[in-house]
Amino acid sequence: MYSPTARLLAVLELLQSNKRMSGGEIAQRLEVDARTVRRYITTLQDMGIPIEGERGPSGAYTLQRGHRLPPLLYTEEEAVALSLGLIVLQTFHFPVDAVAVEGALAKTERVVPEAAFRRIQGLRNAIVFNPGVYSTQPPRLARNQLVVTLTSAVQERQRVYLRYCSQQGDFTDRPVDLYSLVYNEGYWYAVGYCHLRHDLRTFRLDRIQSVVTLPDIFERLEDFDPLEHVLKSIALSPNTYRVELLLDTSIELAQTVFLPTDGTFEETDEGIIFRRNIAELDWLAWLVLQAPFRIRVNHPPELRQMLREISTKAMNIGLE
Repeated sequence: MYSPTARLLAVLELLQSNKRMSGGEIAQRLEVDARTVRRYITTLQDMGIPIEGERGPSGAYTLQRGHRLPPLLYTEEEAVALSLGLIVLQTFHFPVDAVAVEGALAKTERVVPEAAFRRIQGLRNAIVFNPGVYSTQPPRLARNQLVVTLTSAVQERQRVYLRYCSQQGDFTDRPVDLYSLVYNEGYWYAVGYCHLRHDLRTFRLDRIQSVVTLPDIFERLEDFDPLEHVLKSIALSPNTYRVELLLDTSIELAQTVFLPTDGTFEETDEGIIFRRNIAELDWLAWLVLQAPFRIRVNHPPELRQMLREISTKAMNIGLE
């Protein structure tokens, strides 16, 4: 037994799914008479929904595009996906009205069921985006259920048991206290305390083979910056080139050229030692040339050669 409200929404669903339907077709689908269908149509029109009717034996009803949006019915998965998209719009400062985005997000959170609301809150609280870096690499898609499970573990402070594949292809099983998920340069990362290594670790989500939520509850670290931790982990992870630079300056001035998250800084009697592992040298070479202090390249020799070639090319440019 359907209520009048349910039938009213059913009429709208039929018109959204079909470009054109006669009153008789709608009446047959809903098991009501033609007069009831006309009453439903009038009610929807009074609500501002742009439905047009054609009179005559071949007449039909058509849902037009109007200046007001009709009521939308979302599944729980669609509501969570919509909310995550709005959060991304906020974070990356897309050229849309910030008030409109915040309003849409608030409306969505207000009307979704409790389970969906908790999932949306988990996403907001557990995920950190890095909006300051543009990547030309296409994003690695994370499995939806994996993200949901991990964000829920972060939100509820529940320990998880991960099966993880390293960059070298080695598999390990480890209990982890997850503090946050981070999206950076096309990759998703999970950050937390690894009970196998007894230290903070960063895990790429596309390398997580399986995850099981454990009943153990953990305490979060105070004043922990998950994005900074991920960026430093990336900077020092094994890569094509091991960079070591001697900077003839103070650490304060050095960090106006090299970000603290670009690598590590060590103060010595000779100057500041900057270390970073990197896949490409081009951007680093130009950064070195623009620095307002002397820099000695200790490693790698490929960077020294690249700087020589750039300098030679600059000397050969004719200036008028």
